[in-house]
Amino acid sequence: MNNNKKIKIINFIFTLAFAISIFGLGYKFGQYNSLNNSTIFKNKINNTSIFNSNLFSNVLDKINKKYVDKKKIDSEKIYYGAIKGAVASLNDPYTFFLTPEENKQSKNDLQGKFEGIGAQLGLKNNRIIVIAPLKNSPAEKSGVKAGDFINAVDNQKTSGWTLNYAVSKIRGPKGTKVKLTLERNNKEINVEIIRDQIKVSSVELNFKENIAILKLNQFGENTNNEWDKAVNEIKNKWEKKQIKGMILDLRDNPGGYLESSVYIASEFLPENKLVVKQESTSISSFDYYVEKKGKLLDIPLVILINKGSASASEILAGALRDYKRATLIGEKSFGKGSVQEAIDLEKGAGLHITVAKWVLPKGDWINEKGIDPEIKIENKIEEGNTLTEDKDEQLKKALEVLLKDK
Repeated sequence: MNNNKKIKIINFIFTLAFAISIFGLGYKFGQYNSLNNSTIFKNKINNTSIFNSNLFSNVLDKINKKYVDKKKIDSEKIYYGAIKGAVASLNDPYTFFLTPEENKQSKNDLQGKFEGIGAQLGLKNNRIIVIAPLKNSPAEKSGVKAGDFINAVDNQKTSGWTLNYAVSKIRGPKGTKVKLTLERNNKEINVEIIRDQIKVSSVELNFKENIAILKLNQFGENTNNEWDKAVNEIKNKWEKKQIKGMILDLRDNPGGYLESSVYIASEFLPENKLVVKQESTSISSFDYYVEKKGKLLDIPLVILINKGSASASEILAGALRDYKRATLIGEKSFGKGSVQEAIDLEKGAGLHITVAKWVLPKGDWINEKGIDPEIKIENKIEEGNTLTEDKDEQLKKALEVLLKDK
């Protein structure tokens, strides 16, 4: 990749961008006739055509003529479903096709705008899992926790569901209700959640015991601007000796734009330092270096991570760890080391496709391994409760490390 080619590189453990419904409306069944002479379904391996459009067209024709319930025949749904199936055959949960509505929602999500329950979902052992509920979201208020498996949605079993299908079933308009059957510690619990407008701020800043605590929720469209405002406040207090250090809280941050993780890492590292390597066989490999003069080059820094810290969060935490710029505290991170390109297609559709893997400055590829913190601490929460500051042992340890010998 070069600087002249402006493409969006995303690094979500999952993409928050799926629509309320899976498929839209509008295509007419007769439009498939044009596929008869099309070559888009022709795939040659060793100069041998393994299939052609005639089979696909024939199947559609049989469905149209013979299927018992004509009301269920939705040509657009079939069309998009065929594309989704083709992409899903790669068995890569991070490569997927988006309908126009889903793609529109994807862009809204990266801007922090969507309606639903406010939970970040992922896949683990082909099961739908809660990576993290968003702060003050309906999911969090209803008791949903990071690590919960979702076994059913409105009494429909989720076994075999794709990630985007699960999100489409759980997401919905403000004021509507959804029932989740969760599995936690090998026990099932049912939770009813009323959906709401979810507003996600990328950055939350507060101060405690003369320490700046910056919570970074995602690496989205507005992250860099929000980050700059917070950093200016931290820099001002640091220069006036009003604070003694900084905690960067990346817990339950699923990632986002790779470029944003490089931008933020540049705040703490000297110029010309390598932040992350992008390695690929399909696009140009690229090395990302510190891109600006940082404002927080010498502030003592602790980074909090947990199993919900993924992708771009791991790039940031890993790079600062490699240069011994920060002390990592908490739990092993999620372990996502691939890079996706977000491509806009015809009629507003989209494709998120894995194009590369990323490697930390010292050559570590953390995919499915995660990053181990230097100081391992697990927050233990009593059943039925949510984490409160007085029970946050990871945060307490971070404060202790920064205040030690000060």
